Amino acid sequence: MQMKKISVMIPCYNEEENVVPMSRAIADIFREQLPEYDYELLFIDNDSRDATRTLLRQICAENPRVRVIFNAKNFGQFNSPYHGMLQTSGDCTIGMCCDFQDPVELIPQYVKEWENGYKIVIGVKTGSKENMIVYRLRSMYYKLLQKFSSIELIEHFTGSGLYDHEFIEVLRQLKDPMPFLRGIVAEFGYGIKKIPYEQPARRAGKTHNNWYTLYDAAMLSVTTYTKVGMRIATFSGIACGFVSTVAAIVYLVLKLLFWEQFAAGMAPILIGMFFLGSVQLFFLGFLGEYISSMNQRIINRPLVIEQERINFGDQDKINSGIDSLHSEKVRELNEQGMDEK
Repeated sequence: MQMKKISVMIPCYNEEENVVPMSRAIADIFREQLPEYDYELLFIDNDSRDATRTLLRQICAENPRVRVIFNAKNFGQFNSPYHGMLQTSGDCTIGMCCDFQDPVELIPQYVKEWENGYKIVIGVKTGSKENMIVYRLRSMYYKLLQKFSSIELIEHFTGSGLYDHEFIEVLRQLKDPMPFLRGIVAEFGYGIKKIPYEQPARRAGKTHNNWYTLYDAAMLSVTTYTKVGMRIATFSGIACGFVSTVAAIVYLVLKLLFWEQFAAGMAPILIGMFFLGSVQLFFLGFLGEYISSMNQRIINRPLVIEQERINFGDQDKINSGIDSLHSEKVRELNEQGMDEK
């Protein structure tokens, strides 16, 4: 009976302090706790500027089960991991961060629940040792998004988890140039099992997330899975129009009744102009986010452009999802058997 193969996909960017410990930790997990499974470890590097690529080359030379994709440039925090998942060839794929904030100890738990029949097994944070302000803001963001989203998004789900090869095929068919995995799992995922865990602090190095990247993630989820921006703009326009009409009628009546005594002046007009102007600019920007998201999808650019692959074998083709090196070895063994006969 052929061993089941598990793919572990690790996106990385400037992780020179973590790639070697991560590769060793995952190898130890499979050797000590999951010896009955074959595995591949795929790193996809998003154009690192430190020694990450040099270390990944060394890891590949030492362990043929480790594969690496080098992107030609940095394609962002969503495209690169998603593309990496599409290049795996296992019976299931596990996605984890390289900074150890997704504990490798979750892998055996993921695999156990997968063997119990779940197609998707995900890690859900119950707490975090990150900045508490950021964690609280995330909680507020998830709750707000839940109220306006057309699907039931999973709170405190970062994307870490195990995905059966059937779901990976679903991802391949989507052909989304701006994928938001957390939303895709909530929208198309089935047979989901949640594994609670407390997110540890980053093992080493500095996080590459900042307020801009967090805002980018928030806007991608809002523009993809809600109509809240357009609806608020519509309702605000109606409300402002109604208030302006009432104010105009009040001023007209007061002026007609107290023509000499009532002096409206310029202040109310200026305040009204600045208020309505700021409302218009805010919603122009908000609607611009929707238009930008639509534009990116219409252009339909590739997720990433690859610069180099290591340990994939000569027969591998991009997006094939087939372990050609393994297939070639099987064919050679069969031919040898035929020759002996």
